[in-house]
Amino acid sequence: MSGVLSYLVFFLTTAAIYSIASLGLNLQWGRTGLFNIGVSGFFAVGAYAYAILTISPLTGQPGLGWPVLAGLLGAMVAAGLFALLVGIPTLRLRDDYLAIATIGIAITVQLIATNEPELTGGTNGLFAIPQPVAGWLHGSGGVAFLILVLICVALVYLALERMIHSPWGRVLVAIREDETAASSLGKSAFSFRLQSLVIGSMAMGLSGALYAAFIKFISPQDFLPIFTFQVWAMLILGGSGSSAGALLGSLVVWAIWTLSGGLIQAALPAKLQVDSGAIQIILIGLLLMLVILFRPSGLLGRKRPAVHRSTVPSKEQA
Repeated sequence: MSGVLSYLVFFLTTAAIYSIASLGLNLQWGRTGLFNIGVSGFFAVGAYAYAILTISPLTGQPGLGWPVLAGLLGAMVAAGLFALLVGIPTLRLRDDYLAIATIGIAITVQLIATNEPELTGGTNGLFAIPQPVAGWLHGSGGVAFLILVLICVALVYLALERMIHSPWGRVLVAIREDETAASSLGKSAFSFRLQSLVIGSMAMGLSGALYAAFIKFISPQDFLPIFTFQVWAMLILGGSGSSAGALLGSLVVWAIWTLSGGLIQAALPAKLQVDSGAIQIILIGLLLMLVILFRPSGLLGRKRPAVHRSTVPSKEQA
Protein backbone atom coordinates (compact mmCIF):
# COMPACT_ATOMS: atom_id res chain seq x y z
CA MET A 1 0.00 0.00 0.00
CA SER A 2 1.06 3.59 -0.57
CA GLY A 3 2.09 5.75 2.33
CA VAL A 4 -1.11 7.83 2.28
CA LEU A 5 -3.34 4.76 2.14
CA SER A 6 -1.38 3.08 4.92
CA TYR A 7 -1.77 6.13 7.14
CA LEU A 8 -5.49 6.37 6.34
CA VAL A 9 -5.96 2.71 7.31
CA PHE A 10 -4.03 3.31 10.54
CA PHE A 11 -6.07 6.43 11.32
CA LEU A 12 -9.44 4.80 10.68
CA THR A 13 -8.52 1.66 12.61
CA THR A 14 -7.47 3.63 15.67
CA ALA A 15 -10.54 5.87 15.55
CA ALA A 16 -12.82 2.83 15.18
CA ILE A 17 -11.17 1.06 18.13
CA TYR A 18 -11.62 4.14 20.31
CA SER A 19 -15.23 4.49 19.16
CA ILE A 20 -16.10 1.16 20.78
CA ALA A 21 -14.90 2.50 24.13
CA SER A 22 -16.90 5.69 23.48
CA LEU A 23 -20.03 3.61 22.83
CA GLY A 24 -19.51 1.86 26.16
CA LEU A 25 -19.12 5.19 27.93
CA ASN A 26 -22.25 6.47 26.20
CA LEU A 27 -24.25 3.65 27.77
CA GLN A 28 -22.80 4.39 31.19
CA TRP A 29 -22.89 8.18 31.19
CA GLY A 30 -25.15 9.20 28.32
CA ARG A 31 -27.96 6.80 29.21
CA THR A 32 -27.46 5.93 32.89
CA GLY A 33 -25.61 8.93 34.32
CA LEU A 34 -22.63 6.95 35.67
CA PHE A 35 -19.69 9.32 36.07
CA ASN A 36 -16.98 6.83 35.10
CA ILE A 37 -13.54 8.46 34.99
CA GLY A 38 -11.78 5.10 34.96
CA VAL A 39 -12.23 4.22 31.28
CA SER A 40 -8.51 3.55 30.87
CA GLY A 41 -8.67 0.90 33.61
CA PHE A 42 -11.33 -1.22 31.87
CA PHE A 43 -9.57 -0.64 28.55
CA ALA A 44 -6.33 -1.93 30.10
CA VAL A 45 -8.01 -5.01 31.59
CA GLY A 46 -9.32 -5.95 28.14
CA ALA A 47 -5.93 -5.35 26.50
CA TYR A 48 -3.95 -7.38 29.01
CA ALA A 49 -6.54 -10.15 29.13
CA TYR A 50 -6.38 -10.54 25.35
CA ALA A 51 -2.59 -10.47 25.35
CA ILE A 52 -2.21 -13.03 28.15
CA LEU A 53 -4.82 -15.36 26.64
CA THR A 54 -3.44 -15.32 23.09
CA ILE A 55 0.36 -14.91 23.37
CA SER A 56 2.17 -18.16 22.70
CA PRO A 57 4.03 -19.61 25.71
CA LEU A 58 6.92 -20.28 23.32
CA THR A 59 7.75 -16.55 23.36
CA GLY A 60 8.83 -16.83 27.01
CA GLN A 61 6.08 -14.47 28.12
CA PRO A 62 3.01 -15.13 30.26
CA GLY A 63 0.58 -16.51 27.69
CA LEU A 64 -1.87 -19.32 27.13
CA GLY A 65 -1.83 -19.46 23.33
CA TRP A 66 -5.62 -19.36 22.89
CA PRO A 67 -7.21 -18.59 19.48
CA VAL A 68 -7.71 -14.89 18.86
CA LEU A 69 -11.51 -15.15 18.85
CA ALA A 70 -11.43 -16.77 22.27
CA GLY A 71 -9.05 -14.02 23.36
CA LEU A 72 -11.46 -11.28 22.24
CA LEU A 73 -14.36 -12.92 24.05
CA GLY A 74 -12.18 -13.54 27.10
CA ALA A 75 -11.17 -9.87 27.18
CA MET A 76 -14.82 -8.81 27.24
CA VAL A 77 -15.59 -11.29 30.01
CA ALA A 78 -12.57 -10.16 32.04
CA ALA A 79 -13.54 -6.48 31.76
CA GLY A 80 -17.14 -7.31 32.64
CA LEU A 81 -16.14 -9.34 35.71
CA PHE A 82 -13.76 -6.58 36.79
CA ALA A 83 -16.58 -4.04 36.45
CA LEU A 84 -18.84 -6.30 38.51
CA LEU A 85 -16.26 -6.58 41.28
CA VAL A 86 -15.60 -2.85 41.48
CA GLY A 87 -19.20 -1.84 40.84
CA ILE A 88 -20.73 -3.65 43.81
CA PRO A 89 -18.91 -1.52 46.42
CA THR A 90 -18.73 1.75 44.43
CA LEU A 91 -22.02 2.23 42.59
CA ARG A 92 -23.80 3.46 45.70
CA LEU A 93 -21.61 6.52 45.40
CA ARG A 94 -22.82 9.50 43.39
CA ASP A 95 -21.35 12.07 41.00
CA ASP A 96 -17.89 13.26 42.02
CA TYR A 97 -17.49 10.52 44.65
CA LEU A 98 -18.01 7.87 41.98
CA ALA A 99 -15.61 9.73 39.69
CA ILE A 100 -12.90 9.70 42.38
CA ALA A 101 -13.44 5.98 42.97
CA THR A 102 -13.28 5.05 39.28
CA ILE A 103 -10.15 7.08 38.54
CA GLY A 104 -8.54 5.48 41.57
CA ILE A 105 -9.42 2.06 40.16
CA ALA A 106 -7.88 2.96 36.80
CA ILE A 107 -4.65 4.09 38.44
CA THR A 108 -4.59 0.91 40.52
CA VAL A 109 -4.84 -1.20 37.35
CA GLN A 110 -1.92 0.67 35.83
CA LEU A 111 0.17 0.22 38.99
CA ILE A 112 -0.56 -3.51 39.01
CA ALA A 113 0.46 -3.72 35.36
CA THR A 114 3.69 -1.90 36.19
CA ASN A 115 4.63 -3.94 39.25
CA GLU A 116 3.62 -7.49 38.22
CA PRO A 117 6.16 -8.41 35.54
CA GLU A 118 5.41 -12.13 35.81
CA LEU A 119 1.82 -11.47 34.73
CA THR A 120 1.96 -8.31 32.62
CA GLY A 121 5.60 -7.97 31.64
CA GLY A 122 5.93 -4.92 33.90
CA THR A 123 7.49 -1.84 32.36
CA ASN A 124 8.86 -3.94 29.50
CA GLY A 125 5.31 -4.75 28.41
CA LEU A 126 4.06 -7.66 26.34
CA PHE A 127 5.01 -8.14 22.69
CA ALA A 128 4.28 -10.50 19.78
CA ILE A 129 0.55 -10.20 20.50
CA PRO A 130 -1.37 -12.15 17.84
CA GLN A 131 -3.46 -10.15 15.41
CA PRO A 132 -6.67 -11.54 13.92
CA VAL A 133 -6.75 -11.86 10.12
CA ALA A 134 -3.02 -11.18 9.95
CA GLY A 135 -1.75 -11.95 6.47
CA TRP A 136 -5.15 -11.82 4.82
CA LEU A 137 -5.84 -9.97 1.58
CA HIS A 138 -2.43 -10.88 0.12
CA GLY A 139 -0.29 -8.79 2.41
CA SER A 140 -2.82 -6.05 3.08
CA GLY A 141 -3.33 -7.21 6.64
CA GLY A 142 -4.01 -3.66 7.78
CA VAL A 143 -7.06 -3.40 5.55
CA ALA A 144 -8.31 -6.80 6.68
CA PHE A 145 -7.92 -5.81 10.33
CA LEU A 146 -9.72 -2.51 9.67
CA ILE A 147 -12.64 -4.45 8.20
CA LEU A 148 -12.70 -6.68 11.30
CA VAL A 149 -12.69 -3.65 13.60
CA LEU A 150 -15.50 -2.00 11.62
CA ILE A 151 -17.53 -5.22 11.92
CA CYS A 152 -16.97 -5.13 15.69
CA VAL A 153 -18.05 -1.47 15.79
CA ALA A 154 -21.23 -2.31 13.86
CA LEU A 155 -22.06 -5.25 16.12
CA VAL A 156 -21.53 -3.24 19.31
CA TYR A 157 -23.49 -0.30 17.90
CA LEU A 158 -26.45 -2.45 16.87
CA ALA A 159 -26.46 -4.40 20.12
CA LEU A 160 -26.38 -1.27 22.26
CA GLU A 161 -29.02 0.45 20.15
CA ARG A 162 -31.34 -2.53 20.61
CA MET A 163 -30.75 -2.43 24.34
CA ILE A 164 -31.08 1.33 24.65
CA HIS A 165 -34.44 1.38 22.87
CA SER A 166 -35.81 -1.59 24.78
CA PRO A 167 -37.78 -1.33 28.05
CA TRP A 168 -34.49 -2.00 29.83
CA GLY A 169 -32.96 1.06 28.19
CA ARG A 170 -35.94 3.23 29.10
CA VAL A 171 -35.48 2.23 32.72
CA LEU A 172 -31.88 3.45 32.54
CA VAL A 173 -33.05 6.86 31.30
CA ALA A 174 -35.72 6.98 33.99
CA ILE A 175 -33.13 6.24 36.68
CA ARG A 176 -30.83 8.89 35.25
CA GLU A 177 -33.54 11.54 35.24
CA ASP A 178 -35.43 10.67 38.43
CA GLU A 179 -34.14 7.75 40.44
CA THR A 180 -36.78 8.20 43.15
CA ALA A 181 -39.64 7.94 40.65
CA ALA A 182 -38.13 4.85 39.05
CA SER A 183 -37.56 3.20 42.42
CA SER A 184 -41.15 3.91 43.46
CA LEU A 185 -42.29 1.71 40.56
CA GLY A 186 -40.26 -1.23 41.77
CA LYS A 187 -37.09 -0.67 39.73
CA SER A 188 -33.82 -1.43 41.52
CA ALA A 189 -31.64 1.52 40.61
CA PHE A 190 -28.51 -0.20 41.92
CA SER A 191 -29.14 -3.33 39.84
CA PHE A 192 -29.71 -1.41 36.61
CA ARG A 193 -26.71 0.84 37.23
CA LEU A 194 -24.54 -2.22 37.82
CA GLN A 195 -25.79 -3.85 34.62
CA SER A 196 -24.99 -0.68 32.68
CA LEU A 197 -21.50 -0.51 34.17
CA VAL A 198 -20.76 -4.14 33.32
CA ILE A 199 -22.07 -4.00 29.74
CA GLY A 200 -20.36 -0.67 29.00
CA SER A 201 -17.10 -1.98 30.47
CA MET A 202 -17.31 -5.08 28.29
CA ALA A 203 -17.33 -2.76 25.26
CA MET A 204 -14.28 -0.97 26.69
CA GLY A 205 -12.59 -4.34 27.22
CA LEU A 206 -13.23 -5.29 23.59
CA SER A 207 -11.78 -1.93 22.55
CA GLY A 208 -8.66 -2.64 24.62
CA ALA A 209 -8.30 -6.12 23.14
CA LEU A 210 -8.52 -4.78 19.58
CA TYR A 211 -5.97 -2.10 20.46
CA ALA A 212 -3.54 -4.73 21.77
CA ALA A 213 -4.07 -6.85 18.65
CA PHE A 214 -3.56 -3.83 16.40
CA ILE A 215 -0.39 -2.49 18.02
CA LYS A 216 0.92 -5.98 18.92
CA PHE A 217 2.66 -4.50 21.95
CA ILE A 218 1.31 -3.04 25.19
CA SER A 219 2.87 -1.54 28.29
CA PRO A 220 1.52 0.40 31.29
CA GLN A 221 2.31 3.65 29.47
CA ASP A 222 -0.49 2.90 26.99
CA PHE A 223 -3.13 3.26 29.71
CA LEU A 224 -2.51 6.65 31.24
CA PRO A 225 -5.46 8.82 32.38
CA ILE A 226 -5.10 10.84 29.16
CA PHE A 227 -6.92 8.02 27.38
CA THR A 228 -9.95 8.55 29.61
CA PHE A 229 -9.85 12.25 28.71
CA GLN A 230 -9.80 11.40 25.01
CA VAL A 231 -12.82 9.09 25.23
CA TRP A 232 -14.80 11.61 27.26
CA ALA A 233 -13.94 14.31 24.73
CA MET A 234 -15.17 12.05 21.92
CA LEU A 235 -18.49 11.43 23.65
CA ILE A 236 -19.14 15.04 24.69
CA LEU A 237 -18.23 16.44 21.29
CA GLY A 238 -20.31 13.88 19.41
CA GLY A 239 -23.28 14.09 21.72
CA SER A 240 -23.79 12.39 25.06
CA GLY A 241 -26.72 9.98 24.87
CA SER A 242 -26.35 9.41 21.12
CA SER A 243 -24.65 6.27 19.83
CA ALA A 244 -24.15 7.90 16.43
CA GLY A 245 -22.69 10.92 18.20
CA ALA A 246 -20.20 8.68 20.00
CA LEU A 247 -19.00 7.37 16.64
CA LEU A 248 -18.78 10.82 15.04
CA GLY A 249 -17.07 12.31 18.07
CA SER A 250 -14.44 9.56 18.01
CA LEU A 251 -13.62 10.33 14.39
CA VAL A 252 -13.53 14.11 14.87
CA VAL A 253 -11.51 14.16 18.09
CA TRP A 254 -8.98 11.63 16.80
CA ALA A 255 -8.63 13.64 13.59
CA ILE A 256 -8.01 16.82 15.58
CA TRP A 257 -5.61 15.00 17.87
CA THR A 258 -3.49 13.54 15.08
CA LEU A 259 -3.57 16.56 12.75
CA SER A 260 -2.82 19.04 15.51
CA GLY A 261 0.17 16.92 16.54
CA GLY A 262 1.70 17.24 13.09
CA LEU A 263 0.91 20.93 12.78
CA ILE A 264 2.33 21.70 16.22
CA GLN A 265 5.53 19.82 15.42
CA ALA A 266 5.87 21.81 12.19
CA ALA A 267 5.02 25.21 13.67
CA LEU A 268 6.82 25.18 17.00
CA PRO A 269 10.57 25.65 17.42
CA ALA A 270 12.55 22.62 18.53
CA LYS A 271 12.73 23.82 22.15
CA LEU A 272 8.94 23.87 22.48
CA GLN A 273 8.15 20.66 20.60
CA VAL A 274 8.57 18.66 23.81
CA ASP A 275 5.38 20.37 25.02
CA SER A 276 3.36 19.40 21.95
CA GLY A 277 1.39 16.77 23.90
CA ALA A 278 0.27 19.35 26.46
CA ILE A 279 -0.70 21.75 23.68
CA GLN A 280 -2.84 19.04 22.08
CA ILE A 281 -4.69 18.57 25.36
CA ILE A 282 -5.22 22.33 25.62
CA LEU A 283 -6.64 22.47 22.08
CA ILE A 284 -9.08 19.63 22.78
CA GLY A 285 -10.04 21.32 26.06
CA LEU A 286 -10.75 24.60 24.28
CA LEU A 287 -12.81 22.77 21.68
CA LEU A 288 -14.87 21.13 24.43
CA MET A 289 -15.44 24.51 26.05
CA LEU A 290 -16.79 25.90 22.78
CA VAL A 291 -19.04 22.88 22.28
CA ILE A 292 -20.41 23.14 25.81
CA LEU A 293 -21.03 26.88 25.39
CA PHE A 294 -22.64 26.87 21.94
CA ARG A 295 -23.96 23.33 21.53
CA PRO A 296 -24.28 21.64 24.92
CA SER A 297 -25.93 18.56 23.41
CA GLY A 298 -22.96 17.89 21.11
CA LEU A 299 -22.88 17.50 17.34
CA LEU A 300 -25.56 14.80 17.21
CA GLY A 301 -26.89 14.79 20.75
CA ARG A 302 -30.43 15.61 21.72
CA LYS A 303 -31.78 17.52 24.62
CA ARG A 304 -32.83 15.21 27.39
CA PRO A 305 -36.60 15.03 27.69
CA ALA A 306 -38.17 15.27 31.07
CA VAL A 307 -39.05 11.79 32.32
CA HIS A 308 -42.39 11.50 34.05
CA ARG A 309 -43.73 8.56 35.98
CA SER A 310 -45.86 7.53 33.02
CA THR A 311 -42.75 7.02 30.85
CA VAL A 312 -41.13 4.57 33.26
CA PRO A 313 -41.84 1.02 32.05
CA SER A 314 -43.94 -1.07 34.39
CA LYS A 315 -42.80 -4.47 35.62
CA GLU A 316 -44.89 -6.13 32.93
CA GLN A 317 -43.35 -3.96 30.17
CA ALA A 318 -39.78 -4.48 31.38
